[in-house]
Amino acid sequence: MAYLVGVLVMLVGVLVSIALHEVGHMVPARRFGVRVSHYFVGFGPTVWSRTRGETEYGIKAIPLGGYVRLVGMYPTAAAMGNPEPRTAFGRIAAQAREVSAEEIRPGEDHRAFYRLSAPKKLVVMLGGPVMNLVIAAVLLAVVMVGFGSPVASTTLASVSQCVLPASAAASATCTSTDPLAPAAAAGLLPGDRITSYDGHEITSWAQLSELIRTTGAREVQVVLERDGKQVTSSVSPVVADRPVYAADGSQQLAADGTPVTQSVGFLGISPGTVLERQSLAQVPVVTGSAVWQTMKVVATLPARVVDIAKAAAGTEPRDGTGVIGIVGIGRFAGEIASEQATGYGMGERVASLLSLIASLNIALFVFNLIPLLPLDGGHVFGALWEGGRRQIARLRGLPRPGPFDTARLVPLAYGVFVLLAGLGVLLIYADIVHPISLG
Repeated sequence: MAYLVGVLVMLVGVLVSIALHEVGHMVPARRFGVRVSHYFVGFGPTVWSRTRGETEYGIKAIPLGGYVRLVGMYPTAAAMGNPEPRTAFGRIAAQAREVSAEEIRPGEDHRAFYRLSAPKKLVVMLGGPVMNLVIAAVLLAVVMVGFGSPVASTTLASVSQCVLPASAAASATCTSTDPLAPAAAAGLLPGDRITSYDGHEITSWAQLSELIRTTGAREVQVVLERDGKQVTSSVSPVVADRPVYAADGSQQLAADGTPVTQSVGFLGISPGTVLERQSLAQVPVVTGSAVWQTMKVVATLPARVVDIAKAAAGTEPRDGTGVIGIVGIGRFAGEIASEQATGYGMGERVASLLSLIASLNIALFVFNLIPLLPLDGGHVFGALWEGGRRQIARLRGLPRPGPFDTARLVPLAYGVFVLLAGLGVLLIYADIVHPISLG
């Protein structure tokens, strides 16, 4: 039941994000006088609709997108000098102009989108993606300031039963020949909170971790809190080779690609996490970092799609840090809602779900700025090109150029749509047969 609730929460979050994205387009378009004939969330058959004023609002059956129809998106044939279509692409563009022109009521050509100035077009088309960015920032603020960000705590999440070599796989398990881990030998248990180590009062996991690494193999005293009582024990760390990690948490690799290791003190404990409230000033920093990381993912999307296809075909394992689709997002939400780990309560679940919705909105923000139709970035590109041409003409004393003919990009938009649909199907298939799990 908890799993299904998580999926439902994510579905509602997706629909609200889509709805507000379209509001980001609709509101400035109306303020600039453009007639908005339709506002719909979803695609496919109409489930419900109602007309208010000159706009039909509604919900469609497939909750995988939405749209607002701005009248006169493409310049009319007359505005472009009645060009003669001579190729198949030209005929597609001409048909797009004709369909767009049919939506313009008699005497309302001045209310067509293509009549807007370039800056106003930018405001309208950027309104949707910027709305997603605002949603993400607000959700991250709620999580970071209201709930807090997860940080390592001095309460133990797990205690290793043996000392495995640094080269062991993440899935490796203890065998009878592996030496007993010092923490397990000293009787430490998951849920214990370490308050003192070798005479030092412990205030953070980073402090404790550094003390353990530098202790060596000598015996030290450990004071811990267990079930509200103070327990004192002695522990003797072993000196073992362990991976070296960079400041960003990534594992350092040698020139030949092998992990860099260092001989350090090792107990065999891992920390739990607690939510620590952050300053509001950290929200723009975290949001900006998330946007940058998402941009890097989008920039390498073609290579990642190839990897996903190989994983879907079963020829390569699925990259745990790769791109996921709507099924994968739902799976993550279900796992978050149904997780029963120690110290992972309702606050942590809510914070994780809100963070997941924020990440989705950041992805929508970045992805929609790709300068290709039918994405918003394609119209942004057209507005920038149009504005640039007009500025150059003004500086050179030339006649003002007409609007940019975005209808000529419609054939390209069809190709992009087919590619996006194919990517969506591929991700759904990969998320079903070779899913990525948070666990």
